[in-house]
Amino acid sequence: MAKRDILILFDIDGTLSPSRLTASDETKATLRELKKRYYIGVVGGSEFDKQKEQLGNDVLEQVDYSFSENGLVAYKEGKLFHKMSIKDYLGEDKIKELVNFLLHYLADLDIPKKRGTFIEFRTGMINVCPIGRNCNQEERIEFFEYDKQHGIRKKLVEVLKAKFAHLNLAYSIGGQISIDVFPKGWDKTYCLQHVEEMNFKEIHFFGDMVQEGGNDFEIYSHPKVVGHQVTSPEDTVRQLKELFFKA
Repeated sequence: MAKRDILILFDIDGTLSPSRLTASDETKATLRELKKRYYIGVVGGSEFDKQKEQLGNDVLEQVDYSFSENGLVAYKEGKLFHKMSIKDYLGEDKIKELVNFLLHYLADLDIPKKRGTFIEFRTGMINVCPIGRNCNQEERIEFFEYDKQHGIRKKLVEVLKAKFAHLNLAYSIGGQISIDVFPKGWDKTYCLQHVEEMNFKEIHFFGDMVQEGGNDFEIYSHPKVVGHQVTSPEDTVRQLKELFFKA
């Protein structure tokens, strides 16, 4: 059966799997059936290894497109075809300026718990985590709820916007515990350039962090994209069955 000229893209955390956990068998089965009829892809802020952890080592076989770090690392039909680095864009002096400030800010930040790995340097972005990425799942949830009440990540974004306006950077709150820092235009809409030549009739995107400031907002609200807000992986599966499996 020939695929329809429609592309369906997915966020991962909170959309295809619980944050940092493995996607369910039902979700994977739904993607397999969807791929028979449509072109599908995943676009996440984390590095490619995180996609494999959450969707399986065969993630490149499960989807037509894999965009990690918002598409700065891009695979099509299992082959790497694009890679861009924030290191080359900013240069070492500006990266050092930013990282030094963040280390001081996080050291002075008073929150209930701190663990380790507060700054993670990725190919296309810098990930900043107030509690530290070494926290366990229980501590992750605790921080997420604390952050909802106290706006720790929101305040950090406001501070960075004021302090580093000269660097032309963008900031997004993604997942449960961190923010992403990257050059403006390197949000999830960056991946759309990789599919322009296909001239898809429709491009759909499913994501959970679609509010302004969330890391799904830009692609969710893009004029060339049909955005779908979801509340959980189970909700994603439900919406897919309603929209794409009834015909």
